[in-house]
Amino acid sequence: MITLVPYHQDERLPDASFPLPGLDLIPVTRDLPDGDVWQRVAALFELVSAEIADQVAGGTRPAVVSGDCLTAEAVLAGLQRAGVDASIIWFDAHGDIHTTESSTSGYIGGMPLRQILGADRELLADRLGLRPLPEDRAVLVGARDLDPAEAEFLASSEVRRCPVDDVALPDGPLLLHIDVDVIDAADLPGLKFPVDGGPSYDAVVASVRRIMATGRVAALDIACPWHPPEDGDDALRTRLLRDLLSA
Repeated sequence: MITLVPYHQDERLPDASFPLPGLDLIPVTRDLPDGDVWQRVAALFELVSAEIADQVAGGTRPAVVSGDCLTAEAVLAGLQRAGVDASIIWFDAHGDIHTTESSTSGYIGGMPLRQILGADRELLADRLGLRPLPEDRAVLVGARDLDPAEAEFLASSEVRRCPVDDVALPDGPLLLHIDVDVIDAADLPGLKFPVDGGPSYDAVVASVRRIMATGRVAALDIACPWHPPEDGDDALRTRLLRDLLSA
């Protein structure tokens, strides 16, 4: 079963954004309340977190597909709620390590990993009961598009940075988060935030398979920040999702 969270932040995305034909899906949707984006996302993520906790309690390893990286906070909160003290491996072309203060754009999709580490807790973590993760239990893989504030933070933090072909695994069970834009933009057209100079499609899938083969992955979380499909896009995206979900 695949848990599908068909949103980018608080925006409901069209079903065509997630080409998962033939797979058993558990869609998580709801009417979002009035309020700011954080209140709306928190209301959605409370359902996601509860679903993840229930799956873990029932002996299932969750696999989640969504439209952005924020969902990883709900997945980690669900693991913690079920008693799983997971470290995190974060595949992404970007750092996602901003705070509300350091971000010049205000784009909240650039903040989830930093929030997982304890920043801006009042926005999501406190609402979800998410405990902060020590920096030395987070690994950032494939990041190459960092803002100055992100690079400065990472230079003095204990977050490890790795290429996809040599990922240093932290201790304990793992939440494996994959933003598909970690793949070089030439190999995956249609991304909302494409970055050149990255690893190939095949290199990312091979790396994910090596990590999954350790048997330590407690949950898999895949973020798909791409534009609605155009002619020819679906086959590649379907293959990518199947490759990652079957790794």
